[in-house]
Amino acid sequence: MMDLARAQPARFFADRFNVTPGVVERLIGSALKGRVDDADVYLEYRVNEELVLEESVVKKAARHVSQGAGVRAQAGTRTGYAHTDDISLRNLEEAARQARAIAAQSGNSGIVAVSGGRPHDLYTLAEAPIAADLARKLDLLGWVDQAARGADPRVRQVIATLASEDVVVLVVTASGWSVGDIRPLTRLNVTVIAEEGGKREVGSYGGGGRVGLDFFLQGERWRRFALEAARQATLKLRALAAPAGTTTVVLGPGWPGILLHEAVGHGLEGDFNRKGVSAFAGRVGQQVASELVTVVDDGTIANRRGSLNVDDEGTPTGRTVLIENGVLRGYMQDKLNARLMGMTPTGNGRRESFAYPPMPRMTNTFMLAGQDDPTDIIRSVRQGLYAVAFGGGQVDITSGKFVFSASEAYLIEDGRVTAPVKGATLIGNGPDALTRVARVGADLQFDEGIGTCGKDGQSVPVGVGLPTIRIDGMTVGGTQV
Repeated sequence: MMDLARAQPARFFADRFNVTPGVVERLIGSALKGRVDDADVYLEYRVNEELVLEESVVKKAARHVSQGAGVRAQAGTRTGYAHTDDISLRNLEEAARQARAIAAQSGNSGIVAVSGGRPHDLYTLAEAPIAADLARKLDLLGWVDQAARGADPRVRQVIATLASEDVVVLVVTASGWSVGDIRPLTRLNVTVIAEEGGKREVGSYGGGGRVGLDFFLQGERWRRFALEAARQATLKLRALAAPAGTTTVVLGPGWPGILLHEAVGHGLEGDFNRKGVSAFAGRVGQQVASELVTVVDDGTIANRRGSLNVDDEGTPTGRTVLIENGVLRGYMQDKLNARLMGMTPTGNGRRESFAYPPMPRMTNTFMLAGQDDPTDIIRSVRQGLYAVAFGGGQVDITSGKFVFSASEAYLIEDGRVTAPVKGATLIGNGPDALTRVARVGADLQFDEGIGTCGKDGQSVPVGVGLPTIRIDGMTVGGTQV
């Protein structure tokens, strides 16, 4: 079934649901032509699997299949959207009528033809993760459990989770254009609880992407994940209280790019800027960051968690330079906001599933490397904080204000990384923080493949990246251990 989809998504939906691109095109064309600006149908077939090992036994083994279609009609700034979990012509016709009724109230007309461009081929796999042998997956979880427990006698509990999915999508427009995609995704996550002297701490690590099961076996990547989760948990057992105040902060490479994603990335999405609610609205061509800062969103990196051959509107993803040498160059766009702003879609129209309309979202967002030696960056700090991993955070898009919790951080004293600290929070303003970037390392790294981004109730997989950077004059909130 899924092998058929890998060969041709359009044929998959035709054979399984008796729905062809031509039929859908005629359906939405006749229902919507002359009444709206644009229209499309999004077909989706999804298989999810989750395996959880806890207390050295399998506590959860679940597989879920979902399918559905969403019909969207656009007229001016108004979007009509209707969806159904029963893919049939009858239901698609009704969804088209509902979408038209919502969108056409604005009185605009005319279907817009959209050029599909050339889709990528970023994640063709010999074996989809969802199709891998169950025994191999359970063996992998068992190895992770044993490695984490053997890492330190203070480890009390290990939870290992392997989550995989395969998604077949097909986008059909009223202008006679269609494109399909097959999207594998898998993630291995390890959570470790360590205890000493009545104190308990939690460490977590993991990764994945649009990769197969062998990705975790290469170089025993699974072992590194297990040992890293155990290291983080035991490290926190001896962590000191984080000091509070204004100080120099050095962000390590890789996952700390989540701060860039949240504090700056969302503010560069097209819808917020079209509505004028972003701190970056109307500032294209202006200096918004240090000259050392270049920020890129790139959905074309092979096998990355945030990558897509085409976005959820059928537009091929691309490499979009958002900030170049501190100057704002553009925004991430879906079709609707690009049309209304007189710009070009950038392949950033994304949705959680067929039950949601697309909106501008990030893919893999990162800062380009600079020229500084990371060791020299640390040495340049007399007193400060070195943050290498982050947990949760909150951001206000309009003002750019953010608060982030560092899950792993250390003191910097006289140019050396010293004691680990806990409870550190970074407080600031995204646009302001970018102007305070004083050093950028040559060591750009991407996260391991764990990012999930939420916006307006929708979650999608994303990637982040960052070289080592120094930010001067940041506010750090501390707490007592």
